Amino acid sequence: MSELDRWTEVATRAASEARWADAEQAWRRVLAIDPRQPQALYALGMHAFQRGRLDEALQALQASNAVRPGDPGILLAISRVYRERGEVEAEGRAIADSLAAEPYFLPGLLAKAELHERLGQPKAAVAAYRNALKAAPPEPHWPPALRPHLHRGSALVQRYGEQLAAYLADRSGSRAQALGSFEAERWREAGAILAGTSQPYPSVCNQLQVPRLPAIPFFERSQFPWVDALESQTEAITDELRAVMAGDQAGFSPYVAYAPGTPVNQWRELNHSRRWSSYKLWDNGRPVDDHLARCPRTAEALGTVDQADIGGMCPNAMFSALAPRTHIPPHTGDTNARLVVHLPLIVPEGCSYRVGFEHRRWTVGEALIFDDSIEHEARNDSDELRVVLIFDIWNPLLSEAEREMVRLLTTAQREFVFEVGA
Repeated sequence: MSELDRWTEVATRAASEARWADAEQAWRRVLAIDPRQPQALYALGMHAFQRGRLDEALQALQASNAVRPGDPGILLAISRVYRERGEVEAEGRAIADSLAAEPYFLPGLLAKAELHERLGQPKAAVAAYRNALKAAPPEPHWPPALRPHLHRGSALVQRYGEQLAAYLADRSGSRAQALGSFEAERWREAGAILAGTSQPYPSVCNQLQVPRLPAIPFFERSQFPWVDALESQTEAITDELRAVMAGDQAGFSPYVAYAPGTPVNQWRELNHSRRWSSYKLWDNGRPVDDHLARCPRTAEALGTVDQADIGGMCPNAMFSALAPRTHIPPHTGDTNARLVVHLPLIVPEGCSYRVGFEHRRWTVGEALIFDDSIEHEARNDSDELRVVLIFDIWNPLLSEAEREMVRLLTTAQREFVFEVGA
């Protein structure tokens, strides 16, 4: 090992052990051997900066930059010296130079945002913070030293977005009043996306994705001629639900039940948990005869709707019971060829439902019809049980010929997976 390498190792070890005086002395020995050693120049510049010797710090850091031009870390350190010296223009140039060398340099992006904020330029600060948040890793992996700055930037971006969303809503208020409820919700969402307080929610299917179908979170009940007849049976269906709750509790099973060894992702807390349970009437296209026999009025009501029949997937129908203080995390369904219907039966205060951008509350006896291929989640923040009847129907935007294509493709896919030889 050369003498230069030996002293470099001594300096690096001393710095890692926070023995700053020893590290500084060792770096000076390195410079005595090689006056252009960039690591030693940088380290001594930072030592001088921490001691408030700004002229000395700037000289050493500029010398380091001359040897290693375009290093964004060195350039950013120079900007910090200029900041302490009160030289705002020079600080800005050094930050710009660090980002010219590396446009996704996260400390440089944050320094740019903080400079704009300090100069009273909130909109420019928000734009810079937004770029920093895009360049940053997911929040659990934020670097500890940068975490406070990223949290501050995130809060500032959120606050700005809320202000912009309110401004857009105010400007569009009178025009929005002329829209129907479906159109008004669409343009409220458009404003939220434009303001950055929401995001587009596409259709994401776990199995069959039908391309070019619009991702509509909630469908209007008036689009379905069977809704009134179904809703008129709410009381009878609820009576049957209460009967099976009293007499066939064993018929309720955990809604989420992954086999051991299966990645469960967001379902870890609910996997094999009765906090979210179901009493199945139809299960992936197969009738559960003993359960249907216990619920004849419910079975009769289901017979009047346009249930989706997709081999191995639909129909599904069940009583879905969500325990108090339970959250069903965001997730997506199997296919956008079908929609899902909720007929609320037992709904205490404090229960809510989100599909994409839209938040709804269940109202007993009033059906909610939605595309479950769009990210959705449910909450029961009450101290009582919530129960809804859930079943599948065809997406009304598909023709009869397209329904047949859905059946054909899903059947063929299952044949290939389970029957065709490797």
